[in-house]
Amino acid sequence: MNSTNNSDKIQSSLYFNPLKNDHDYIVVDTEGQDILREIAIIDSQGKLVYEAFVEGHYNNESQKIKCKSLIQIIDDLGDLLQEKNIICHSAIHDKKILKNSFQATTKKFPICKFICTFQLAKRHYPHYPNYSLGYLSKQLRRKVKNRFFNDNLAHSAVYDAKFTHQLYLHLLSIETMTKTMISNSELSHYPNPFTSSRVDNPFQTHLDFEQVYQAEYESLKSILKAVKVDNNNQSKGAVVIGEAGTGKTHLIMRIAKELLVRNRVLFIRQPNNPDYIFYHIYNRILESFNESVEGTNRTQLELLIAHSFVSILSKIDKVYNSPQGKKVIDNFRDDSLNIYEVLGKEDSKKYQDNWNFIERNIINWWSENFSIGGYGLEILKGMIKFCRYSRSDFKDIIRRWLSGKELSDEEANKIGLKNWNDDISREEFALDAIAVFGKLSTLDEPLIIVFDQLEGLGLKQNQHILENFGLAIKEILTHVPNSLIILNLFPDRWQQFKDYFDNSVVDRLSQNCITLSRPKDQQIKEILNLKTQAVGLSVTDFCTEAELTDILSQSSIRSIINRASDYYRYKAENVPLPYLSPSKILVTHTSNTLEKRVEQLENILEQIAKLTNGFLTEKDDNKDGISLSDMFPELAVKEENNSTKDDEFFVDKLRQSLDKLKKDITTEYGQPQIITDSDDIGKLLTIIETINNYSNDIELNQLRLGNKKIPEHIGINTNKEEIVIGFLNLSGTSFTTRIRNMNQLVVANNKATFLLYRDEREPQIKGKVGKLEIEKLNNTKNGQFIILDETSRINFELVYQLIIQIQEKDLELDLAKSFSLLPEILDEDSLITLLLKKIIKN
Repeated sequence: MNSTNNSDKIQSSLYFNPLKNDHDYIVVDTEGQDILREIAIIDSQGKLVYEAFVEGHYNNESQKIKCKSLIQIIDDLGDLLQEKNIICHSAIHDKKILKNSFQATTKKFPICKFICTFQLAKRHYPHYPNYSLGYLSKQLRRKVKNRFFNDNLAHSAVYDAKFTHQLYLHLLSIETMTKTMISNSELSHYPNPFTSSRVDNPFQTHLDFEQVYQAEYESLKSILKAVKVDNNNQSKGAVVIGEAGTGKTHLIMRIAKELLVRNRVLFIRQPNNPDYIFYHIYNRILESFNESVEGTNRTQLELLIAHSFVSILSKIDKVYNSPQGKKVIDNFRDDSLNIYEVLGKEDSKKYQDNWNFIERNIINWWSENFSIGGYGLEILKGMIKFCRYSRSDFKDIIRRWLSGKELSDEEANKIGLKNWNDDISREEFALDAIAVFGKLSTLDEPLIIVFDQLEGLGLKQNQHILENFGLAIKEILTHVPNSLIILNLFPDRWQQFKDYFDNSVVDRLSQNCITLSRPKDQQIKEILNLKTQAVGLSVTDFCTEAELTDILSQSSIRSIINRASDYYRYKAENVPLPYLSPSKILVTHTSNTLEKRVEQLENILEQIAKLTNGFLTEKDDNKDGISLSDMFPELAVKEENNSTKDDEFFVDKLRQSLDKLKKDITTEYGQPQIITDSDDIGKLLTIIETINNYSNDIELNQLRLGNKKIPEHIGINTNKEEIVIGFLNLSGTSFTTRIRNMNQLVVANNKATFLLYRDEREPQIKGKVGKLEIEKLNNTKNGQFIILDETSRINFELVYQLIIQIQEKDLELDLAKSFSLLPEILDEDSLITLLLKKIIKN
């Protein structure tokens, strides 16, 4: 990439207003003199979207990949450049090369606009002696992957494009400071760019400014590499430590976006039942395995199975040396995912023969290399079946079988697997299953197992869960090979967890503690710019410098984004600006000028006045001293009016939070999920215990029927009534046995109300005995079998998620006040919601 003084004559068409509607821009760097020899294209988030080298060019002789003919490259660029805003350093040079190359291949040059960072830099730094990309990057301390510009690596299209992107982001942040603000009415036509301030799980897609926490990201990758090269396949642990809103889950999302094509990323939320820790972890792993991998039409589980199975077959001499085996392996040599494509039609004899051959040899190999005790071998057989069938109904049945659920006889016969029964130890089963995944990963790439949303385990009522969770982490580190175990935690929670974890676990996790601190203001400005660019705005379109200072004074990335959202809503929607507690304001002393420090002090005083305005009253003339009302008369309001406004704002914020949660839960509802009684009863217990923390008039108990198995349930005693709520999502004889025993309890406890729930997504009960027992329950005066429909499930999950996210400090809401308002806000007429309203009102 070359720069010349001819850039001084750059045409005005080579740049446009870089602050409006430029969220669809790309960064392009070309190498070559008159005709293209190399090109790289970076998107607005800094991701490489295209790279190519002209085949046959003498400078590209050592290049073995991404080589194409010039005409192939130009064909690609026709679509990539069309109607794009293109950022270049020395735009005249890059535009000339591109136009010459299109002309040389007789292709029409696409319609596009160019921005020249060379010229923009001259505008803002008119006294610099040099405007080369290297000089500007060093002078302005721009970094890519936490490294400064290296002249020895320059003139690579990808390298230069990435630094051009960083330079443009810096110049853009300067431009925003001199812009004229748009009117509030005009602002209202733009969507709020700050509605999303948190990442719920690493499989979501959010804007990602890679310069933030890049060193910490590279540290995690280096630990993962250490796992991969360990000759003993020993797993390692790491703790990512950061306060609420610092971006712990966001960092894991970045790992997933880059590594998911190679590594399996498994995300486990907080367990809620002390008796089923492993089973909870395993089912969340199965849900993660169901996530699709970008660039393929396959899930994580399908990739793990394909890579590991092909590797196993290649290691077996008698397979490799047999005619059938050699033919099968040759089909997978270039792409292991061909295991799903080239073995014939699913209902053909050829297909069945090939899969029988694969299944027989993989089971033999496993038996020779690992213990055949426990559940491991059966789980492997289930994975082979999952890989073997393409029909979605078969895969759904196998997925339920893999989760340890008993099937109906008809379903078990259909997939040809041994059915589970009530004697299964779900905790042993789950640990064996997780270990199978770890062992298969030794033939592929290390697993990345992430435990997140754990802060609630530090509460007193969850002490037993925390103790068992610590034991589970120890067992996973010991028995699950080739894995990187990551815990995302608040600093104080990590200190607390150390007291409950085994010393060996603490030692292994403490070897890799990665702390996320608040980024510098300049990086945060670039994050804000990245978000506003996505809707065609910039922060200074609607914020003054003083307001931007207030936004940046918040203590975490999330609170900064939320504050920016508050200003947007204040300007565009006329929603009052909320007051902030002192803990959310970060006081800095980085200003170098007295004027700046005075401005910051005034802003802080104004914030203090806002914080105390609930206590402001009119000044008593009989008392000496200075009244805050005199200093800030516009903030002096009557206490009762201020209280009303506070209540209205809180209700509005709660409704917004619930609407966002409900939207996410509704989206997830249609996706495959592992629904278990243990998880549902754990969620209900969390809800009831939370209510009880503030009311103290609820007693909880559990019923027994000798040693007989009954549905997972909780007895809830209020001053007025006793309600027993149970869940029964099992099938087969497990369902029939439990509901029959529940019916005995209903008859024996005729003063209690029994509600037994089954999720509507679970298979319908078709057996005569099971249907008869349902009818018996519904015919009692005090019992009811209820199908948990979509509305009821979503409301149930909504209340649970509200609790978890407030505990996690993901939502800045008072939990007690939120629960007092839920009966009025949750207006859907669903049974579970009506029940919660009844308990809360009591």
